[in-house]
Amino acid sequence: MLPRTSHLLRRAACRAASMSTEASPMKMILNFSLPHETIYSGAEVSQVILPGEAGEYGVTVNHVPIVSQLQPGVLQIVHEDGSSEPEKYFVAGGYALTHENSVTDVTCPEAVKLDDLDPDAVSKNYEAAKAAFASAEDGSVAQAEAQIEVGTNKAMGAALGLALT
Repeated sequence: MLPRTSHLLRRAACRAASMSTEASPMKMILNFSLPHETIYSGAEVSQVILPGEAGEYGVTVNHVPIVSQLQPGVLQIVHEDGSSEPEKYFVAGGYALTHENSVTDVTCPEAVKLDDLDPDAVSKNYEAAKAAFASAEDGSVAQAEAQIEVGTNKAMGAALGLALT
């Protein structure tokens, strides 16, 4: 092989290697926001497990880009150290957008740390929502609002291990 050709091939290989390193981030970045508060901005995490409308799914570094509507459920954040339990939030819904560069943006109307939920209050709110649904006029706005409350409280109960029927 000619010396010049060998030099060009080495340069091309180095350039390709540096491009693949740039295209393959080593860290996952999480941005987690509510309308009134930013919970995480630019946080390096190991994984995020999301309650997607089509089912629960996990996102790690180099995940394929995806846009997902979230349903009421538990959002789990696995931190870099991996030594502790995942940080858990109950989210009432929202959207998650995972970008090509391993950045995931999560936007929710409301999120509460799972440890901050009161099981007794969730049970009482669930029963009150069921009663409101049953007493509302069929097809009314009040019935639709009660149905949302029933579903959200049932999801909170499931997150807490309660069997609400």
